Amino acid sequence: MYTVDLYRRVRLACHHEGLSQREAAKVFGIDRRTVSKILLHSVPPGYRRTKPIRRPKLGPFTAIIDQILEEDRTRPKKQRHTAKRIFERLRAEYGFEGGYTIVKDYICEVRRHTREVFVPLHHTPGHAQADFGEALAVIGGVERKIHFLVVDLPHSDAVFVKAYPRETSEAFSDGHVAAFAFFSGVPQSILYDNTKLAVARILSDGTRQRTQMFCALQSHYLFKDRFGRPAKGNDKGKVEGMVGYARRNFMVPMPRFESFDALNADLANQCLQRQTAILRGHKRTIAERFADDVAALSALPQYPFEACETQSTRVSSLSMVRYRGNDYSVPVAYGHREIVVRGYVETVVICAGSEEIARHQRSYEREDMIFDPIHYLPLLEKKIGAFDQAAPLQGWVLPDDFATLRRLLEVRMGKAGKREYVQVLRLFETFEVEVVHRAVRDALYLGAIGYDAVKHLVLCRIERRPPKLDLDVYPYLPRATVHTTRPSAYMSLLGSTGP
Repeated sequence: MYTVDLYRRVRLACHHEGLSQREAAKVFGIDRRTVSKILLHSVPPGYRRTKPIRRPKLGPFTAIIDQILEEDRTRPKKQRHTAKRIFERLRAEYGFEGGYTIVKDYICEVRRHTREVFVPLHHTPGHAQADFGEALAVIGGVERKIHFLVVDLPHSDAVFVKAYPRETSEAFSDGHVAAFAFFSGVPQSILYDNTKLAVARILSDGTRQRTQMFCALQSHYLFKDRFGRPAKGNDKGKVEGMVGYARRNFMVPMPRFESFDALNADLANQCLQRQTAILRGHKRTIAERFADDVAALSALPQYPFEACETQSTRVSSLSMVRYRGNDYSVPVAYGHREIVVRGYVETVVICAGSEEIARHQRSYEREDMIFDPIHYLPLLEKKIGAFDQAAPLQGWVLPDDFATLRRLLEVRMGKAGKREYVQVLRLFETFEVEVVHRAVRDALYLGAIGYDAVKHLVLCRIERRPPKLDLDVYPYLPRATVHTTRPSAYMSLLGSTGP
């Protein structure tokens, strides 16, 4: 390949200095036909193919390769032919005797020419895109996979990110509620992929059947939905890019927080800080362009959407309710009854009619059993023999004073003392743990070892009045012996001599 400098010198010599092509060829040591080409072009034109590439060995097999590649377009990306696999099939099934390199080069050329080309899009204010992403984080000292929802406003590039333990329907709804509050308005429309959290089914004519929760969310906030083509992430390229941006910038190095609440507070702060940036191709900051989006957003409703999944089920014989593969306890009085479970991102609320009967911290483990020991105390009061082996009480940590009270009750009253200890624990059904604990501590100090005494002390503490314990009612109180005052005893005091 001749250089541009050679072209310059040859062309100057011939056009300005009057050298002939033959003389120029001798001066510059090149062929006369090369001089003719240089005079036709100001710079080297590059190699120009005048005939199709000849593939004597591969030519008879290109149609087979083209057919394989065309069939692959309808297959999943992870189950398509590689160049090596096509080469192996050509040799085994069609008797190809050429090498691997010519097969690979041909496949690369075909794929390059068939690669999709995209149209630049214009985004009007007030519209959004949403998608989930995944990352690793350390929450509460444990490294785990987190799922984060990204809601992006393509016109201004303003973004909201919130992380969750799992990619669930209630997390999907909760993320929208939080995003709308962050943006102080509701987008006119939101573009999604065909996630099962929003689309229950795609019909043959391309219409979508929405999930029940997504319909409820959409009805509450009154935004339109739009869906991209199946397996075509470029239809919502803005939010796809923001998922990667959030992972690379908001979550590198790996986030370390005590809870998801702390992590999400940090993510929201980073989203706000990003609004001060001026992105490539723009003259205004994200915050300045976000003002155009805010003007086009719809107003928030009077109250936020309740982001929960609702299920009707029946309480088991163990007084437990199953939700998403885990079992949660309810008071034993509701055994075998129909109840309603509301699953939120962080809590599970169980109701009987309009009454809330139980509330638990949600577990994302598998086949987990979540107990509230207080739920089982009425039953244990009747079946006192199961007290020491009751699974709901295992791991229930109480102050040491309770163990002391139980020991004294059992020593003085035997089996009845264990039942009376359960009655003391049942005070947790009505009163706070700290109030009951102080009453137990006062009872031990006074020697009033009994349920009635503890309850009396609890009520006195709440009502802020001094306790009045009757020795006839509480036989285990230590009795004080007071002798009758005698004059002789008084005179003995007067007659005593001091030191």
